[in-house]
Amino acid sequence: MTNEFLAFAPISAATAPILGPAATAPVLDPAVALLDEMMARVGVDGLAAAFADPGLLALVDQHAAAVREALIEAERPMDAEALASYARSIVAAARRAGRFIPAAGEAPIHPADWESTDWHMLRLVAVCQLADAAELL
Repeated sequence: MTNEFLAFAPISAATAPILGPAATAPVLDPAVALLDEMMARVGVDGLAAAFADPGLLALVDQHAAAVREALIEAERPMDAEALASYARSIVAAARRAGRFIPAAGEAPIHPADWESTDWHMLRLVAVCQLADAAELL
């Protein structure tokens, strides 16, 4: 059995020793680090595409509403820990189904590509949208 979340390990803690003692890379909260990783993997490209296409933005907004409702039903606050936990569950489900989670810089960039992508990609973009709106990043 492999660790599904290995790709989402916080990178700031791992880079400080490599950079040497003069580097003062902050060690992020693991939840914030995961949200930053999601933003790099799908959020930046997905949100840029959504802001360029009103139909795609409406689709992302619908996914964001579903995330908010899920957190409310679970009696979870809209904080970094809750959003990161939600993102982890989406990633785990996607990987179990054999779905692709892009590395940073590998996500689609055109709105049409996002409109035809799997639901988990749009759901992760929605998590990034909510994290950004709540100033958690």
